[in-house]
Formats: sequence, C-alpha cells, structure tokens
Amino acid sequence: MNALRRALLSGLMLITLAPACTRAAAAPPGIRTVPITIHYSRFSRDTLVVAPGETVRFVVRNTDPIDHEFILGNQHVQNVHEAGTEPYHPPRPGETTVPAGTTQTTTYTFPDVATPLTFACHLPGHFAYGMHGDVRIES
Repeated sequence: MNALRRALLSGLMLITLAPACTRAAAAPPGIRTVPITIHYSRFSRDTLVVAPGETVRFVVRNTDPIDHEFILGNQHVQNVHEAGTEPYHPPRPGETTVPAGTTQTTTYTFPDVATPLTFACHLPGHFAYGMHGDVRIES
C-alpha cells in the first residue's frame, strides 16, 4: 500500500508542477521570442528587424554535429570575438555558446537609436564561411 501511495503522490506532484515548468520556458510578457536554428553552419536568418529599445529573447537551436556560438553586438564586439579572446561564452545578454545538438537562450535589449549591429559565430573560420547576420533597428 505504501508503494501505491508513493506512486500516486509522485504522479500528483508531476501534474501539479508541469504547468510551472512550461511557463518557465516562455518569455516574460512584453519580450518577443525569436527562434534561430543553426544548420550546416548557417543561421536560419540573415537579417533581423527590431524596434528601438525592444527586448528580444533568442532561442538558438544548433542542429549541427559541431559547436557554434551566437554573439550579438556592434563592430567592436564582433572584432573582439573574431580575435578569439574567449573560447566559451557563459549565457549573458547577446552572447552564448551553443554546443552541438543543444538549444540555448539569450536575451538582449536593443538601443533606442539606430545602431549597426551584427549576430555571428566566431569559432575559427565560421564568420568567413558566412555565419553572420545584420540587425536593423527601425521604428
């Protein structure tokens, strides 16, 4: 009887906690979610249009058998990362390492003014291969 009671309680806990787990994966209200898939060492999009001051949650899925990264920033940020100063990127606004076969998220709040921004992968040779895209800030 104790085993049956434990099983029922475990099932009840899963049913109770499941909605909370589902909500945790969603972006907070007012934050747009943009999915990006990496396949054959390419991003699924090469441009992104955002509003001034908009906050975007990027969900980056790597379907390749090799690691990649998602780095969002101005030309200075891209130059620093292309120089190879950081082999692994802990999740922080606009930057994340995306290991093979995984999905990672990063959230970024864009400036209030039009500023040239790029998203890219700077693992050796990836940027030159074409793993980058432009962001346009438009009202």
